[in-house]
Amino acid sequence: MRKKLSVIIPAYNEEAVAEPAAASIGGILKRADIPYELLFVDDGSEDSTWEKISRLSSEDPAIRGIRFSRNFGKDAAIMAGLTAAHGDGCVVIDCDLQHPPEKIIEMYHLWEQGYDIVAGRKSSRGTEGKLHTLAAKTFYSAISTAVGFDMENTSDFKLLDRKAVDVLIRMREKHAFFRALSAWIGFRTAYVDFDVRERMAGTSKWSVRALTRYAINSISSFSTVPMQFATVLGTLMLLVSIILGVTALVQACSGHAPEGYTLVIFVQLLSSSLILISLGIIGYYIAKIHEASMDRPRFIIADTCGDSPL
Repeated sequence: MRKKLSVIIPAYNEEAVAEPAAASIGGILKRADIPYELLFVDDGSEDSTWEKISRLSSEDPAIRGIRFSRNFGKDAAIMAGLTAAHGDGCVVIDCDLQHPPEKIIEMYHLWEQGYDIVAGRKSSRGTEGKLHTLAAKTFYSAISTAVGFDMENTSDFKLLDRKAVDVLIRMREKHAFFRALSAWIGFRTAYVDFDVRERMAGTSKWSVRALTRYAINSISSFSTVPMQFATVLGTLMLLVSIILGVTALVQACSGHAPEGYTLVIFVQLLSSSLILISLGIIGYYIAKIHEASMDRPRFIIADTCGDSPL
């Protein structure tokens, strides 16, 4: 008997694509004779996304749904889907089908060959605007440096075996960065290359501002590199101070009075700015610790449809 696959589909304001996504993914898996369930996770949509999911669930027992009480973010939606999934393995795919669903078949075959994780790897980023492409490249470059993995061409489009899923859902991070965590846990991994498609409808939810906020949260949740950055800034300022001090001492010993109130003011302003930046970074991490100590849930489920997900 073939292994059952849970397809997790995070959705935020995707009323125009929920039904086509279910038809496309379900049709591909049926034709390949793969046992499956489609698990939509509505991340606090403000349109009729949940109504569409509920209707799909009432018409097809293979479709289930979870609705958050508000928008908790894509990573929270993915973790909710992994927690609720019934399958022997899970695939995460975008609702707008920019991830080509036919690649799931290739992923499934690699899974059958013994791979625990099959990760989608972007061959191209599609027809994104120049500003969005630049912001995305800057974001993923920063992420890659911070977490120690190549994040630039990877994606959330992945198939994970049940044992990898169980490891992820046992992790206690409040802000789980799925893309990095799924690489960090290891396991035998294969890759499937794909081209990012244009959205079926609607617009991308990832603005430059959203990417920036996501980058800050992801880096601080997964890495201590910003804290190390503060240490590096302090070390550089110490070296600058030593150089300036030695220079002033040499000038004094040679009978030349050190010049430059302007230079002194500049150095003071620079050092003060770096101190404030460092304190801001440290304060951000302290705030994260405080947030974690309150033990709030990653997400709150307001409603479900189909077979009870949790």
